[in-house]
Parts: sequence; C-alpha cells; structure tokens
Amino acid sequence: MNGNPKITRRKFMAAAGGTMVSIGLPGVFVKLMDSENRALAAQVRADGRPRIPPGQHAVKAMPNMGGVKGPGNVPDWRLSIGGEVQNPVTLKFEDLMQLNQVDLTCDVHCVTGWTLLDSRWRGVQVQAIMDLVKVKKNAGYIVFEAPGDYSSSLPLSAGLEPNMILAHSFSDQNLPLEHGAPLRGLVPDRYFYKSVKWLERIRFVVEDEPGYYESGGYSNSADPWKEERFDDD
Repeated sequence: MNGNPKITRRKFMAAAGGTMVSIGLPGVFVKLMDSENRALAAQVRADGRPRIPPGQHAVKAMPNMGGVKGPGNVPDWRLSIGGEVQNPVTLKFEDLMQLNQVDLTCDVHCVTGWTLLDSRWRGVQVQAIMDLVKVKKNAGYIVFEAPGDYSSSLPLSAGLEPNMILAHSFSDQNLPLEHGAPLRGLVPDRYFYKSVKWLERIRFVVEDEPGYYESGGYSNSADPWKEERFDDD
C-alpha cells in the first residue's frame, strides 16, 4: 500500500460543503450530523469530554474500511514481537489465548467521521504484552504492522492505558476477517486508523516511525476531541 495521497484539512473542509462527504479511506460516505446525533453529542463522558467528538456522527454498525487483508487463518497466524525488548517472542493464537483476557466496552471513532458507541471487544491488554517481552528503558514508541506495508505507531506510554488491547473478539463473536481477524489493535481514544487490523508484528523502537496514513498526511497524534485528522490541524 504505497502512494497514499496527502489529505489536508483544507481539502476535507472543502469536500464537507454538501450533504455527504467522501474522503481518503476506502469506500466511505459520511453523513452529516442530524438531530439524533446532536442529542447523542450532548452526552458527556466521565472525563468531561463529549461522548461524540466534534465532527463525528453515530452509526449502528461498524463499516468495513477496506485494506490488505491478512490470511485470517488461525493455525497459520503468528504475532512477532521484538525490537527494544529483552525477550522477543513469536506467539501463536493459542499462546495469545493463554494470556490474561479482558472484556472492553468502548466507543470508537473513525477519521472519516463515524463513531460506533458501546462496541464490545475481548482481547489482551498491550500492557500484558509489554510485561511479557520486558521492554527496554530506551524504547519510546510502539509500532504495529500488518500486511501490505501498513503500520501505525504510538508513544510507549499509550501501551499503559488499560483500554488499549489486542482484540480477537468483537460483539461476543470471533473477530470477522473484514475487521482484522484474527487479531487487531484497539486504541479507542484515537482515530481508528491507529487500531491496526490483521496484526502480524509489534516492534518497540527508540525513535518514532510514522505509519502508512500518517506518512500520507494524516495526524500522528490522532486525537478525535481535538479533531487532529490531518497533519496541518
């Protein structure tokens, strides 16, 4: 997946002048906020931020956002974890299932404008992975990698957030292939391109390595409440 076009805030806002907009990620049309969404937007989270971030609208089901799919074959799947760690490992799916499992209900927010409320996930906290491989003190960032040269990165501190997990289940069922099976990252408080699907490698690195969409003009911090969609926001 190379040659991603650079998308700027100016292009996004110009496109948003009509009743429907479509932007940089595959096959997505974003409906502008209606009265029902305005009512939902009035709800407030425990941390004081609005339940629906600015520029978002709620959807009833998670759209298929495309991408280069992994094999989705659990027996053949492996997760390689390395970089600045003392104990690099390669996990099979059954190894992952032996780690402590957590259930998480959260809202997720796509940069294209949709928000899915109360989505239900099950998986392993990234903190547990960090403990397993014993991350070195010089590591500053986590890089998540998937097929098709797709990647995204986060500060190491994000891995300590209890709601950051590696998810294998969605809505009480095995994660569907189109949503990243057998394993995807889940980073609820950042735009959803940070939640890498078809996860096959995690690296802990000293310097940041901006990912596929970030290198094409999307924000590296990706805070939905600050509307950090693009690198000029």
